Amino acid sequence: MVWRFLQRAALFLLPLLLTELASAATADLWFPVKVIADGKTQQYQPLLKAKKQWRICALLPHGKDHYWWGVAWGLSEEAARQEVMLGIYEAGGYEHLDKQRTQLQLCRQKKADAYIIAAISAEGLAVEISQLASEGRPVIDLINGIDSKDVSSHSVVSFADMSEAAVRFILGSTTKSALQLGWFPGPEGAAWVRDAESGLKKALQGNNVKVLHAGYGPTDAFSQAGLARNFFAQQQLPDVVLANAVAATAVAQYVAKTPAADIKTAHRALPIVAYYANPAVIELLQSGQITAAVTDSPVIQARIAVDLAIRLLQKEQVPRRVSPGIDVLQSADLASYPMHRLLPPDEQWIIRRELLDVPVQ
Repeated sequence: MVWRFLQRAALFLLPLLLTELASAATADLWFPVKVIADGKTQQYQPLLKAKKQWRICALLPHGKDHYWWGVAWGLSEEAARQEVMLGIYEAGGYEHLDKQRTQLQLCRQKKADAYIIAAISAEGLAVEISQLASEGRPVIDLINGIDSKDVSSHSVVSFADMSEAAVRFILGSTTKSALQLGWFPGPEGAAWVRDAESGLKKALQGNNVKVLHAGYGPTDAFSQAGLARNFFAQQQLPDVVLANAVAATAVAQYVAKTPAADIKTAHRALPIVAYYANPAVIELLQSGQITAAVTDSPVIQARIAVDLAIRLLQKEQVPRRVSPGIDVLQSADLASYPMHRLLPPDEQWIIRRELLDVPVQ
């Protein structure tokens, strides 16, 4: 009886195990991948393995949303694949520049060989980055954008291009001659938000669109939900919402749960477009509560950042800027889209990891 039960269990579990293994293999073999490197389209091919066990420090702004969970996972996986040591630190929010600076100094004390920085502020670590450059330490700008000539290379996608792509989708999806657009940008002062607003402004030129600004705020669920509540308490329901990923989720949930009488106009289908994606956005895209989402393949950006750091440590020439392509996803695209480009595996949370000290000789 027990043996028969085990046989049946094996028959049930084996397909699941094979699916998981296939998914892991696909994610690990993420290359070659189409990118734009210094303005030229090419297939990016990373190293198969680093020449030595380099020690790399990665600094993230926070780990509060799934976007950065995917980034941390991509960093960790690529470091493991290339057999280098990696410390992953998150500062706890865009309001904690001082903590990110402290974490950078900690990595300097630990004598990290290279640095991957998703910066809280475009210029907030300029002095520290200049010091690292003077010491010959490679610095990779990851995702958020750093305004410094001392950055060695950038693994980024332009948030201006992403918001432009989102606006083009919105304008191409409506027959209205005039639109009211609710805008949820993200944290004030962040380079990526500055760029997203620049792209929005550029894309709207010559179009009859009124932007209803919902206000700035950190991209955690509590802050963005508060902005959503305040926005709908003060504004008529817009024709469309364009938002950061966390705000897009907050708006979708707010509209779904709030009685029509509590919103200044009656409920109707409210198109919501996220100008970048995270797992919550993908889930709501699948269910139809979010209309479209732009993706910048953050997991791929993270993997490329690790490879760039290793190449620089090994005295190879690398592009100044490497950018995966931008895609605008709708629900019909999800079944065939390679999700390992933007999402971590299910149940994968933020990875925090101390960079191990240099072994005593």
